[in-house]
Amino acid sequence: MAEILRVGTDLPAGMTRLAEVAAAEGVRDMQKLVADWQSGAQRFDAGAAALFAAIEQGDLAGVGGVKPETGAGESAMRMHRFYVHPSYRRLGIAKRIAHAAMSHALMHAPLLTCSARASEAAAPFWMALGFAPVDAAGYTHIFRIGTNKSAWQPC
Repeated sequence: MAEILRVGTDLPAGMTRLAEVAAAEGVRDMQKLVADWQSGAQRFDAGAAALFAAIEQGDLAGVGGVKPETGAGESAMRMHRFYVHPSYRRLGIAKRIAHAAMSHALMHAPLLTCSARASEAAAPFWMALGFAPVDAAGYTHIFRIGTNKSAWQPC
């Protein structure tokens, strides 16, 4: 079973390769994550922001982050930069990363947002975790503690 770890000051080993695999699928978010981390434009290692990595038998299986949401008009956190390597899909890894990120985020704000535009699988995934579709600039789904019904439970 994959180990879910909070990333510190350095991206996990294998991140460049994960970004290459994602790009081959047409997902550019991982390349942006690597570039922004290296330049310092966006990091997940300070304040309320956090990046989580799934390690399966020494391999980086996936990542997912959370950062403060600035466009919600209230205290909120954004689920951000999620990706699981194709070899590790359908094993519950994305859900475990999301649970870690949600648990962390809900310590900082009662509202979570995400954009499910990256793939066809994104919207059903977030909805299964209790996120509801919204028509908002910058994000497509929200989770509000106490109002969304879901199978999500804190880890």
